Amino acid sequence: MTDTAHLVLLRHGESLWNLENIFTGWTDIALSEGGEAEARDAGRVLRDEGLSFDVVHTSVLARAIETANIVLGEMGLSWLPVRRHWRLNERHYGALQGLNKKDTSDKYGLDQVHLWRRSYATPPPTLEMTDERHPSRDARYALLAPEQLPASECLADVVDRVLPYWYDAIVPDLRAHRTTLVVAHGNSLRALVMHLDRIAEEEIPDLNIPTGIPRRYELDDSLNVVSVRYLGDEDAVQAAAGRVARQAG
Repeated sequence: MTDTAHLVLLRHGESLWNLENIFTGWTDIALSEGGEAEARDAGRVLRDEGLSFDVVHTSVLARAIETANIVLGEMGLSWLPVRRHWRLNERHYGALQGLNKKDTSDKYGLDQVHLWRRSYATPPPTLEMTDERHPSRDARYALLAPEQLPASECLADVVDRVLPYWYDAIVPDLRAHRTTLVVAHGNSLRALVMHLDRIAEEEIPDLNIPTGIPRRYELDDSLNVVSVRYLGDEDAVQAAAGRVARQAG
């Protein structure tokens, strides 16, 4: 008999810097009012879908934590255990963090910024250790080894840091048939979707993860994808993904 494992991936709702079209990365930015509304909508969609969860995983960044809290509140599941880990953080955008995406495109050109944002193996310019934006200045990473602290990351780097958490923490939940919610970020979720959906490196630049829209997976005993779909109105999903794709402009 085959038992299906259930997984939902959710990108946090719109943050204040998403709204202002600013590179965020590991900078800890709160949800906008629109992002809070997106999280509430996601919770209602999940509830109306008849889903419940046994465990939740988030990054250690406020926008993911706030989104998870709102979703669980809407579902009447605020009591659920939540596991937070830095490996689910957004991609570290290095020296681009805090810069406006359009201004950066005007300075360096759309092609260069698109390469930094969407390519698999090209990281943005790195931060110096002395820069106040470097993660070594943040108490939540104080116990990490220096070589674990990124000064910039490409998507390949994010894949390398996310997949150990996938195998060590999320896979055991799925194998135990715990219905699992992962609330994270555009690029940490791109890494997971790339792995789950077996997306090739040359195809990954075209993958856009919309904010606040649940992506539901059913997985077989070997954790191969049986089915995957975004929950909610299809036109709204496409419009939201399009907004992500246009953010550099």
